[in-house]
Amino acid sequence: MSFVAHQPLRFTSAVTHGARAIVARDIARAKKLLAGIQPHGPKAHHLPHLRIRHAHHQKHSQHPSTTPSSRSSAGETIDVTDAAVTYTTSVGVGNPATEYTLLIDTGSSNTWVGANTKYNPTSTSKSTGNSVTVSYGSGSFSGTEYTDRVALSPSLVIQSQSIGVASTAQGFNGVDGILGIGPVDLTEGTIGGKTPVPTVTDSLFKQGTISTESIGIFYQPSTSSSAVANGELTFGGIDTSKITGDVNYVPITSTSPASAYWGVDQDITYGSTGESILSSTAGIVDTGTTLVLIATGSLLLSAPHAFQKYQAATGATLDQTTGLLTLTPSQFGNLQSLFFNIGGIQYELTPNAQIWPRSLNTQLGGNEGSIYLVVSDLGSPSGQGLDFINGFTFLQRFYSVYDVTNSQVGLATTPFTDAETN
Repeated sequence: MSFVAHQPLRFTSAVTHGARAIVARDIARAKKLLAGIQPHGPKAHHLPHLRIRHAHHQKHSQHPSTTPSSRSSAGETIDVTDAAVTYTTSVGVGNPATEYTLLIDTGSSNTWVGANTKYNPTSTSKSTGNSVTVSYGSGSFSGTEYTDRVALSPSLVIQSQSIGVASTAQGFNGVDGILGIGPVDLTEGTIGGKTPVPTVTDSLFKQGTISTESIGIFYQPSTSSSAVANGELTFGGIDTSKITGDVNYVPITSTSPASAYWGVDQDITYGSTGESILSSTAGIVDTGTTLVLIATGSLLLSAPHAFQKYQAATGATLDQTTGLLTLTPSQFGNLQSLFFNIGGIQYELTPNAQIWPRSLNTQLGGNEGSIYLVVSDLGSPSGQGLDFINGFTFLQRFYSVYDVTNSQVGLATTPFTDAETN
C-alpha cells in the first residue's frame, strides 16, 4: 500500500465565505450539540465504573525549557494540517489506498468519506448494506456503511473499520469527510439496524495497536492562509515534547447534554480582579468548532449573561461585516486575560490569544488593520447543560487529551500558550 502523509489542502469554504459563515456554522453546530439527540447521537451513558486518574493540581510552568526531552509518552503520532479554521488529515482507505482529506472532529464519532473525492472500492472493501446518516447542524451526509482498511499512518492501520460512504453530503465543500474521534456512543442511531459502531480509536485499541484508548492533540496558532502542517494527533499517548507542564485531567462532566461529548465543568473570569464572566457550568472541548463560544442570556432572568458581560468588560462592539466582536487599538492595549478554571487549574487565554490572527483578516472578509475577537455568542441561553464550547482557537493555545480509557479530558500548556502570534 502506498501511503501519502499529506495531501495538498483543498479546504477553503469556511475562510472563503468569511467570518459570518464561520459564526453561523459554529452556532448551528452548537444548537445541534445542545439537542443531544439522534441522528447525531444520544445523550451519553456516563460510565461510573471507569477508573478515573487525575494529575496533581499543580501550577503549570510557562517556559518551553521545562519540556521533557522524550518525543512521546507511548502512542503513535501523525502530523495534521492547519486549514485556518480547523484541522485536517490525510487518511488512506482501501488497498491500494485512496487518500481522503478529512476534518478532525472530537464532537462526532463517525468516520466517513466521499463528499468530494469519491469512494474507490478495492479488494478490502465490503458493503454492509446498512444506511448511515449523520447531521452536524451546519452540514450532513447520508450513504452506506462499508468496512475497509483504514490507514492513519503506516503504523496506524485498521482492518475492517466501519466507515460511511457518502451518496449525498452538504456543507463539506473542499474536504472529503470527517475523522470522528468523539465518544463512541455518538454513533448510536446513525447506522441502520446497529448499536454503536467502533470509532477509529476504539479499533486501534481493540486490535492492540495502541495500549491506551486516548488521543493527544497539539495545534499551533495559525499564521498563514495557506495549508501548513503545524499540528499533530498522538493516538495512545501524549507527545511530551509539545507541552511545558503537566497534563491535568478532569472527569467527563455528569451534566447532560455536555456529558455526551468531551464535556467538562469550568468557570470563566476576566482580568486581574477575577470578574466573573461565566459561573461554574458544563460545556465541551471541541475541535470541530472554530471560535470560543459562551452562552448569551439565561433561563433565569436574574442570572448574568456571559457573552454580554465579556463584551462589556472588553468594551468591544459587534462588527456588522464579520459578525465578530471588534476592538480599537487602544482597547486592545487595555485588554486583559481571560481565565478558564477547569478542575482547579487556571488556563490563561492571553490578550493576544483572544484575537483572530490579523494576517488572516482579509480572508475573513474583514479589514486588514482591524482587531477581531475569537470569543463569540453561543446562540443559546445558559442553564441548558451546554453553556460553552472551547473550540479550535482555544485549542491552539493548549495541548488537549481525550482519554476514553479513564473517561477524562486533559489539558496542558505549550510553548504557544502565551505566544504573541496574532
